[in-house]
Amino acid sequence: MKFLHAADIHLDSPLTGLASRRQIPTEITRDCTRRAFANLVDLAIAEDVAFVIIAGDLYDGDWRDYSTGLFFAQEMQRLKRPCFLIRGNHDAQSVITRNLTPPPNVAEFSSHTCETKLLESVGVALHGRSFPHREVPEDLSASYRAPIPGMLNIGILHTSAEDTAGEHATYAPCRIEGLIAKQYDYWALGHIHQRRELNPGGNPWIVFPGNIQGRHAKETGAKGCTVVDVQDGAITGLRHHDLDVLRWAAVDVALDGAETLADITTRMRDELTAALAQSGDRPLIARVSLTGATACHAGLAADPEAIEAECRAAAAAVGDSLYIEKLQLRTRAPADPLVGDDALAALRQTFLQVLDDPDVTKRLLDDFNRMNSLIPATGQRTRPPLSEPDIRALSQDAWAIVERALRQERAP
Repeated sequence: MKFLHAADIHLDSPLTGLASRRQIPTEITRDCTRRAFANLVDLAIAEDVAFVIIAGDLYDGDWRDYSTGLFFAQEMQRLKRPCFLIRGNHDAQSVITRNLTPPPNVAEFSSHTCETKLLESVGVALHGRSFPHREVPEDLSASYRAPIPGMLNIGILHTSAEDTAGEHATYAPCRIEGLIAKQYDYWALGHIHQRRELNPGGNPWIVFPGNIQGRHAKETGAKGCTVVDVQDGAITGLRHHDLDVLRWAAVDVALDGAETLADITTRMRDELTAALAQSGDRPLIARVSLTGATACHAGLAADPEAIEAECRAAAAAVGDSLYIEKLQLRTRAPADPLVGDDALAALRQTFLQVLDDPDVTKRLLDDFNRMNSLIPATGQRTRPPLSEPDIRALSQDAWAIVERALRQERAP
């Protein structure tokens, strides 16, 4: 016997950060979560699983119209096997105002109290509780019922668990020791979008399968679900399966020692080739960061539009399914660029030290933020005001541009 554990479907959630990225065709980004969910149903049928678990956030929020619920109902009709689900913070009972009668094969857990649902044909007891509201500060697992003897006991929980990294908001926090103490055989968790096994090796298995489709540049890598193998009432193994139809990647290109634009282009092409190879046959959207100490730093800072165009051209040369979401410039000038040039060294020191004067820094911040407010925001996001650390970071780039210009003026 097998069952499938998924979470964080976020059905009909749009991809974010792409509103102004006209270089990416709409057919690549359209209906990604629906297509990934259809892959989930395909997998459940192909693996002939006994049932499916969705551990919260089936929906991303209130439906814009009934087509979201109708799509889920159609996929459940195609599934033709039991589906057990709980609501999470995004689709809590108080969040979803439109509803359809659930398909006959869908069992949703109460948001008022923990419930236990039995699947006696395969000897399984499932324990779970839905979120009544988006904000759930208490440990819901504390109220979960005792395991039923002689059955495979599965806890279904939407939780931030012990997410000390703070990647996600804290909802229904719990401790691993508390989950183990329940003496269930498997904990099907949701909410954390990166796949994690909190108790490697099992006894019990405590698993975040991750979300099934990355939706922005911070949700990188393979996304999918977990298939659990059961034999003679005991779990014998877990298998991750990719479901995503489009993948995101963070591509770091180290430019240490790069002397020319040709060097930079070659390195970008090499890193993008490696990233695309890892995406299988899926389209890949990459956020590229140029890092390291390079003699080209000043030129990059002086004309960021040109290097972004070079990056997009490198991506096009690598493959027609590779797209650039954004290029970030995080390079720096090589160490001690002014050795042997006392005049430029003194000028640089004066240039940078002026920011130690709080009045100068304040005037610069006021001027920058006044100009910043006049620039239209891209997409749906407003531009945050600059801070003192931002000004200091910009001063390094500004000096690199000034130094480059002065050296070119003095060149014979």
